[in-house]
Amino acid sequence: MPPTLPNQFEQQVIEMIDQSPVGAVPHTPAHQEALRHLLAMHQVYPSADYADGFVTVHALAALPSFWASNLEDVMTGRVEDTQVEPDSVVFDRYVASLPEGLRESAEARRKQVLGGRVHHRHHAGEAPVVDPLHTLFLVPGAGAGPGLPGNYLYGVMAAPPISEPAAAWTVQIHDRDGGAATRRVSDRAAAWDALQDVLASAPFLLSELVDLEFTLN
Repeated sequence: MPPTLPNQFEQQVIEMIDQSPVGAVPHTPAHQEALRHLLAMHQVYPSADYADGFVTVHALAALPSFWASNLEDVMTGRVEDTQVEPDSVVFDRYVASLPEGLRESAEARRKQVLGGRVHHRHHAGEAPVVDPLHTLFLVPGAGAGPGLPGNYLYGVMAAPPISEPAAAWTVQIHDRDGGAATRRVSDRAAAWDALQDVLASAPFLLSELVDLEFTLN
C-alpha cells in the first residue's frame, strides 16, 4: 500500500525544516512522531551538514546533479571515451555549487570520491593502453549514512576491465560512510539507460534504488 501523504501538521514540520538554517525539529513528542513518519515516507532525510538536522525532499529537488558535460556524446559514440570530461572537473563543479561554508568540507572528501581510480601507464616505445570508461556523477540524496556536504551521493559508471571485455558494465552509487547501491548491466546502451534513470529519479535514498534493479551492499 502506498504511503499516505503528509497531513497538515506534518506539512508544517516540513516547512519548519526548510526554514531552519540547520534543519532542526523541536523535541516535543508530537514533532518527533511527525518526523518519524516523514522519514518513513522518504519526505525528509537526515542532514549531511548538521548533526541532528534534517533536509526535505522539496529542498533537495531544487539542487542540481553533476556528471560529465559531454557524457551523452561519449555514450552515443560521437566522442571517444578518452575525451570524457575528467572526474576532477565534475567534482569541481559540485564544490563550486555549494554555499561557501560547505566548500572546505567538500574538498576534504575529494580523495574519497576520486582516489580509487587506477590508471594504466606505458613506457616510452610501448603502445598506449586506453583506460576503460569510468565517469563520476553526483546526485542529491542520502543513504544509510549521510551524503557528501550539501546532501549529495556520488557514483561512477564504469566499463568492464580491459582484461574482461565481456564482463558487465557497472553503475554504483555511494553515501559518504560506505553505503552503496550497484547495478550491473550487459552493455553500453543499458548502462547509459540505467544512469539516466538514476539522474531522473534524484533525490532519493539509496534503498529506493532497489526499484531500479540496484542491489544494496
